Amino acid sequence: MMAVANPLEGGVPAHDPVVQSAVRGFAQRFGGAPAWLALAPGRVNLIGEHTDYNCGFVLPMAIERHTVMAAAPRSARTMSGALSPRTMVLHSDAQGTAAEIDLGRPIEPGDAGAFQPGWANYVRGVIAGFQRRGHSVPALSVFVTSSVPLGGGLSSSAALEVATATLLEAVLGIPVDATEKARMCRRAEHEFAGVPCGLMDQLTSVLGDARGALLIDCESETTRVVPFADPAVSVLICNTNVKHALGDGEYARRRAECTQAAAELGVSSLRHASLAQVEASPAISSPVVRRRARHVVSENARTLAAVRHLQAGDFAAVGELMYESHASLRQDYEVSCDELDLLVDAARGMGRAAGVYGARMTGGGFGGSTVMLVSTTEVEAISRTIGAAYARRFGRSMSPFVSRPASGTHLIPVGLGLGGVRATP
Repeated sequence: MMAVANPLEGGVPAHDPVVQSAVRGFAQRFGGAPAWLALAPGRVNLIGEHTDYNCGFVLPMAIERHTVMAAAPRSARTMSGALSPRTMVLHSDAQGTAAEIDLGRPIEPGDAGAFQPGWANYVRGVIAGFQRRGHSVPALSVFVTSSVPLGGGLSSSAALEVATATLLEAVLGIPVDATEKARMCRRAEHEFAGVPCGLMDQLTSVLGDARGALLIDCESETTRVVPFADPAVSVLICNTNVKHALGDGEYARRRAECTQAAAELGVSSLRHASLAQVEASPAISSPVVRRRARHVVSENARTLAAVRHLQAGDFAAVGELMYESHASLRQDYEVSCDELDLLVDAARGMGRAAGVYGARMTGGGFGGSTVMLVSTTEVEAISRTIGAAYARRFGRSMSPFVSRPASGTHLIPVGLGLGGVRATP
């Protein structure tokens, strides 16, 4: 049976501030009320970094930060003379820019034109996915707003892609298999943004579960929920406000090095290599490639161990694995940076006595955020102490926030209660 995530099942109410902002923004920009409201969350990865595109294991959770798209049909009377009758007009509140997408022709990578903003490529890529399936997208007005930090390593791009796909499902009345929807969004990121990511970000945004984290087997592309509901322990996310750019070649270089390592070891992916093979094989051609492989193989083992400890409620053991993960990402995979290292080192310096179980960088690296497991009663004190250390070192602020596990993408029912605006039927 096809596994279709029900887009009408959701965990975010209509009075959520981001939803309200989308409705108000749509009214101000386009007039009237939206006919559809599609929401998709960002994600934080507890452990399992750079293993997804190596067919490994990851343990992310969807977060209570969302991208919301408010949309309505764009009728002929609202078109300017310069617009094609089949045009999607988008405005991004977060970016402060607008884009126009001609829906009357096949959308291809690289054909956006010099004046289209880069963020629109994620939307264009998803539309292209629907076109490849033979669907014709009608003219739409779309207002986009988001509380997912841009460039924070929390999958703002995946949230935009998945929100777009959920919106188009509703507009076209065509349900899409949940995993296939994630694959469509991943292809959009590969082809239209130039980032050869794995499936983790998109699959988490689609299938996020408020009960806990998702253990994703990236070879079989299957998931299971790992409950995480202890109110005494919180997930503290600290955004360095250093924005990474994964399309600049470093991410692709790491992926190519992993592919090379697997080929030299004679395995289909590093998922099927052992640490002993990596350490001892004379076939690996360079110390750099060996270090990349060592990180991936050891990170898979850490991720599976973290699941066992999380299920047992042993947060101290999970925390130690997080510290080991960060050290591997810093030394073997070389994707950390001074800002991330300081936050993790400061957290470790505070230790269990101050309520810190563990910390690591999260996301692709080269900036972004850290994720920490901390005592709920100590969140504010930990944030202040680490924030002060960060400000002393770098002369600027980091941005901390706490998130529980969140539900995946869904539609918000449109009607009364949306800022006093009623949608037309």
